[in-house]
Amino acid sequence: MTTYTTLIILSGLVIFSYLFDLLAGKTKIPSVILLLLLGIGLKQVVEYFNIPMLNFSLILPTLGTLGLILIVFEGALELRYNSDKNAIIKKAFFSALGILLLSAVVITGIIYYLTSESIYKCFVNAIPYCVVSSSIAIPSAANLIKSKKEFIIYESSFSDILTVVLFNFIVRNPKIDIGSFAKLGGELTGIILVAILSCLALLYIIGRLKHHIKSFLIISLLILVYSIGQSYHLSALIIVLALGLFLNNANQINFSWFRKTFIYPAFKHDIKQLHQLSAESAFLMRTFFFIVFGYTMNIRELNHMPVLLSAGAILLSIYVVRFLYIKLVSKTDLMPELFIVPRGLINVLLYYNLPANLRIPQVSASLLFVVVLGTSIILSLGLLITKRHATSQSQEFGDV
Repeated sequence: MTTYTTLIILSGLVIFSYLFDLLAGKTKIPSVILLLLLGIGLKQVVEYFNIPMLNFSLILPTLGTLGLILIVFEGALELRYNSDKNAIIKKAFFSALGILLLSAVVITGIIYYLTSESIYKCFVNAIPYCVVSSSIAIPSAANLIKSKKEFIIYESSFSDILTVVLFNFIVRNPKIDIGSFAKLGGELTGIILVAILSCLALLYIIGRLKHHIKSFLIISLLILVYSIGQSYHLSALIIVLALGLFLNNANQINFSWFRKTFIYPAFKHDIKQLHQLSAESAFLMRTFFFIVFGYTMNIRELNHMPVLLSAGAILLSIYVVRFLYIKLVSKTDLMPELFIVPRGLINVLLYYNLPANLRIPQVSASLLFVVVLGTSIILSLGLLITKRHATSQSQEFGDV
């Protein structure tokens, strides 16, 4: 394959992804579904014409990590904090935590019933299915009212962070004791301190840079800090969320020494430019991640009834837990929050980070693929139903 052919394919994929995003805005069909199908279609074309290709499964975790960082960072840059938001932040945090733990228990039971493996292995393999994917949830909430959009951004971001914390904790502690929790507390305290220092350092750097290239440098430093933290099994996603929130709300801090040291005349312009660049970079990473994920799937396994039945059981548990939590605990509207629990980038990333000795053969990538696809389809149907319901209500109001 020539250089120009490669460039044509890559640019074509980006153009298709852009068209898919436009289509998603009008039809409420998440672009992830179309990207996955595009990846599957490319695989069939490559196999039919015997085109030599790279082993894309090797770059999938890297694409996923970059996408996760950029999507959480972009979402945080959209959030404007004030004291009135405390209630929604608290609600989103406990929703993410409660649903994570309940889903983990239920899905662990399903995997144990299907495989008869140890409870520990079943629990580890269940965790990747329990997290709400911010890579799909945040774009899907773009057209919701402000309060619901902010709730989804906070909830999915908290879900990502809490699940990564739980995943690292469980994988590193086959036997849990008081020392395990003490170590976890120390690590979280350390990562919060690093987050605070990173926020101040990066904001200071932004204000002192004279070069016209700023945004890519800041994003590169963020990725560097995240990667160093993750290499030590720290939950560095906290840093990403904290930095986005801090940068978008720094000009609300009224301490004179702070404003003199960190806030400069072009601050708002630079943050706006950083947000735009992170959004476009996140779009690019999300595009290639889901196409590659679809490409790496062995669709022949999707004909196996055990895979479909297992996926169906997990899908049912996801929505039953969500429904019960909303009705019994949060006691808020079901629509559209009930449907905005997609699985996607973070789920695949956690799956590929499972140690080889803890993987269960029956809990395969194909099973995860069906769950990701299933939640995306249900999400699109839920948003479509919500849109029609809202439209019919507005028409009735207009008739009155």
